[in-house]
Amino acid sequence: LLKHSNKGSKTLTQPTIVSSSQPSAAHPSPIPFRSSRVVTACYRLFDFITSSSSSSPSLIFLPNSSKFGFFDNLFKMRRASSKKGPANSTTSTNSSAMDLFRSGKAATKELERIDQLFYSYANDSSGMIDPEGIEYLCSDLEVEHTNVRILMLAWKMQSERQGYFTLEEWRRGLKALRADTIVKLKKALPELENEVRRPSNYVEFYSYAFRYCLTEEKQKSIDIESICELLELVLGSQFPHQVDLFIQYLRTQIDYKVINMDQWMGFYRFCNEISFPDFNNYDEELAWPLILDNFVEWVRSKQS
Repeated sequence: LLKHSNKGSKTLTQPTIVSSSQPSAAHPSPIPFRSSRVVTACYRLFDFITSSSSSSPSLIFLPNSSKFGFFDNLFKMRRASSKKGPANSTTSTNSSAMDLFRSGKAATKELERIDQLFYSYANDSSGMIDPEGIEYLCSDLEVEHTNVRILMLAWKMQSERQGYFTLEEWRRGLKALRADTIVKLKKALPELENEVRRPSNYVEFYSYAFRYCLTEEKQKSIDIESICELLELVLGSQFPHQVDLFIQYLRTQIDYKVINMDQWMGFYRFCNEISFPDFNNYDEELAWPLILDNFVEWVRSKQS
């Protein structure tokens, strides 16, 4: 393409350009250059562009034959070549990185709103939502503080202390519920109840309800009156007749002042496995807590 003349001056001979309208016509047109730097740059430019292109640069079809068309087309060839191969994966990687960035930014904003909601109920001195804050929360959720859904919310947060929510517990629960406003939290409560009612989750919730009521350090049991209220709250809707009878028994018997975890979980298994009200499949020889043996005997004596 580039040639030296006999006089030592540098000239650029335009390549053979075939017009799209006249594919057989040739239009040589020498273009003189007096600067060797320009010519050297053209050499390097041409070598660089054509090195990665499979197309032949010596015969290029252009819509019209302008003297700059050749170099314009070379740049087009280079751009087309650069779009092949790794460029697609690079674009995909960049897109994925941008999606991750946006996702992380959205998660940060969500966490900020969750924290803001927490501090609207938290006690300034303790940095926790205390019983008074929970009352305000219940008022905004339009549920009673004795409603089982509040206990379910505590279970979702895995709250360790009755009547208190820490910031970490609050974040855990509301992130799981995808609720960063009081409106979203209110809408999430029915779905939370459905989640808890699944058999695989309910055993865990029932066990948590007992532990949640252990308010003193190293406490292992709960007084009878509190147990009766807790039974009505967490099990009354599923096994109303069994719960009613067991509460009657607990309030009339004089042998037990407290109930421990083994007895608590035993009654749940009792409700799920023993036929009611005849108790035909109840076997006292099996490993039932003694309080349930006494309960069955008490019911049978009432029935007779």
